[in-house]
Amino acid sequence: MKGPDVRRQILVAPSLLAGDFSRLGEEVSHVTEAGADLIHLDVMDGDFVPNLTFGPPVIRAIREFTSVPLEAHLMVWHPDSYLDDLKEAGVDRIIVHQESDVHLNRLLDRIRKMGVSPGVAVNPGTPAVLLEEVLDQVDLVLVMTVNPGFGGQSFIPGMLDKISRVRAMREARPGLSFKIEVDGGISPKTASRVVEAGADVLVAGTAIFRNPPYRNAVSGLRSSAIVEIAPGI
Repeated sequence: MKGPDVRRQILVAPSLLAGDFSRLGEEVSHVTEAGADLIHLDVMDGDFVPNLTFGPPVIRAIREFTSVPLEAHLMVWHPDSYLDDLKEAGVDRIIVHQESDVHLNRLLDRIRKMGVSPGVAVNPGTPAVLLEEVLDQVDLVLVMTVNPGFGGQSFIPGMLDKISRVRAMREARPGLSFKIEVDGGISPKTASRVVEAGADVLVAGTAIFRNPPYRNAVSGLRSSAIVEIAPGI
């Protein structure tokens, strides 16, 4: 017999990578009005991933267009060199990749001491178990469900098992309360699957910015993420 329909809060984070770069401030304002819970900002260096995007100066410029939290997802080598500028730009969370720094514990500790929420991301080809030693240092784990660097990619189905493994790691250790975020190929077709696997935060780019009006896109994504959750999950 199925348990009661327990619905946990699912957050929607529009990814500005899919927005119109000629009017980023307006795009941020519009998705905020559409009900976004936070704004996801992909910072790329053209080396860790193939593309270049924007950095702290652009983030500082768009900060005034929204009151919701901004999270910077650093797809860069040497992420430590970005931290001070990102804090000054007004970000609320900094997400660094497990693969980008050999001294991950020290990096996450520095982010926390700066007064910014720390998160850690993991690429599709990186085992989730490599995050185990830093889970008590983060507020969020970002499971990449595509290989980072480009928007509009197709969701990798095998990442559902990884999301479930990260959730199991959280449940196995009392006191851990980090959120699980997913990024890549997230749409109304995949939202319920990742939420059922354990996701709490949905990053969506093309599913929102390429499907106006934004309010309908955000509410549609959130509605499609409502699934029956067994007690304790």
